[in-house]
Amino acid sequence: MNFGSIFLSEALGTGMLVLLGVGVVANVLLTKSKGFDGGWLLINFGWGFGVLAGVYVAYKTGGHLNPAYTIGVLFSGADQYGPDIDITVATTIAYITGQLVGAFIGANLAYVAYKRHFDEETDEAKKLGVFATGPAIRGLRWNFATEVIATFALVLVLLSIGHTATGLGPLAAALLVVGIGASLGGPTGYAINPARDLGPRLAHALLPVSKGVAAAPVREPAGAGVGGSSAERLPEHTGSPGPNRKSSDWSYAWVPILGPLAGGVLAGLASQVLF
Repeated sequence: MNFGSIFLSEALGTGMLVLLGVGVVANVLLTKSKGFDGGWLLINFGWGFGVLAGVYVAYKTGGHLNPAYTIGVLFSGADQYGPDIDITVATTIAYITGQLVGAFIGANLAYVAYKRHFDEETDEAKKLGVFATGPAIRGLRWNFATEVIATFALVLVLLSIGHTATGLGPLAAALLVVGIGASLGGPTGYAINPARDLGPRLAHALLPVSKGVAAAPVREPAGAGVGGSSAERLPEHTGSPGPNRKSSDWSYAWVPILGPLAGGVLAGLASQVLF
């Protein structure tokens, strides 16, 4: 496959993942949505099924949807990223740029779907929680460690699936994301995917999601991803200018980017020994 085909496949797959993932978070968090207060497990399953849909859409490239997984494959010693796709600098760039662009587009489409609900929502923390992940208890070193551990588990299991005879790869990946959200998602909202957090966070920064309406301070649910999500646990985005003023919390953004990448590298190296 050429650069453009790889880019398009990963962009479409990751866009589908984020559209459904950000969509389920919006459904649960935005107060006038019919799914309001649907709970943490609804968000977990929403992201899991987003992974399932995204992997099928991006079947031509193996449905990576996640730079941490792509990097994990790179460090696993594999020769190919997907069917007839050799590991090169160009193909690596095609995968990761496609994932980032797709995540940004998916987040914008989710915003369009919930536009009227964003207009009615007065809590800026909830709006950010729809798009980006955030910690339940802010402590950047511990938050980073949580993302490393959760992503290590994700990528290691995904790499092991490639060595088994099962044909349930996409479903297994989806259920794995649900499981990680249910077990390790509480502290940070389990980004476990740099594209899932960075693309929607950029969308939040650029979209007109704020109306400048004052609101009582409330704590916001944490986000996630290969998925990722936002939780019933309501993290405080410290450094925010206030509940009635827009902030994309860039001081935290490095955690869901570098943590998953480190977890992916460690999982790839471990797979060389284990599989």
